[in-house]
Amino acid sequence: MRVVALSDTHAPRYWKSCPPRVAEQLRGADVILHAGDVCVASVLGELAEYAPVQVVKGNNDGPDVVAPETLELTLDGLRVAMIHDSGQAKGRPARMRRRFPEADLVVFGHSHIPLDESAEGLRIFNPGSPTDRRRQPHGTVGVLTIERGVLVEARIVPVT
Repeated sequence: MRVVALSDTHAPRYWKSCPPRVAEQLRGADVILHAGDVCVASVLGELAEYAPVQVVKGNNDGPDVVAPETLELTLDGLRVAMIHDSGQAKGRPARMRRRFPEADLVVFGHSHIPLDESAEGLRIFNPGSPTDRRRQPHGTVGVLTIERGVLVEARIVPVT
């Protein structure tokens, strides 16, 4: 299963329409995970043209973005949790393990800082932002490969 994870698209300020290099990554996705700060629901419609979309609410999402604060789902046997803001970096893996005790992977956003870390028996993954890179060298998305309950590969892919 090929999963594309993104967060913090911040439309329409930064995401006017799907950037071509993001679209390249979305083509062929089995599912898209958006970890919040879509800002306007039209982005979700645009993403859904590529694959089914799962989304959590971000702190900048407008009232038209209907999404839960957290989400837990199983993708090809892998238990995945999503949240927008995972809190401060210090103690994050332990905090996410307590919040999502059954998860194998937690996908989050908010900081715009890409991260792929394993600790506390948990993989935590922030794809960064494809459009609002802040102090990062590139805008990024995440590409995850899942096979029979195993996260085979997790990549942070520069798109700007």
